[in-house]
Amino acid sequence: MAKRVLVVDDEPNIVLSLEFLMKREGYNVTTAGDGDAALKAVEAKVPDLILLDINMPKRDGFDVCQTLRANPEYKDIKILMLTAKGRDVDQEKGLALGADDYVTKPFATQDVVAKVAELLAG
Repeated sequence: MAKRVLVVDDEPNIVLSLEFLMKREGYNVTTAGDGDAALKAVEAKVPDLILLDINMPKRDGFDVCQTLRANPEYKDIKILMLTAKGRDVDQEKGLALGADDYVTKPFATQDVVAKVAELLAG
């Protein structure tokens, strides 16, 4: 069965391109435009991996990551943060809150595809 990927970003163009890329790789894809919608999407159908932006309305990606990691039901979800926040301190914060990996924007699409495949392979 195809792995489930949740794309969470408030930029429609980024959501569209990531959704296209992930579907092309054979993943079942759902999307969310903010942190609250992301948490609702996870409750509705738990994904295998989340591509998570940090700067979003309502709840930022750090808060979403921390909320998910606080719930043992979601411990197996892989979280790949995709963000324009490229400073080391932001990356360290994301990883400390439980993200599995961190990619800064702008990113090469093949890098994201490779990281997703790597994380889902275990």
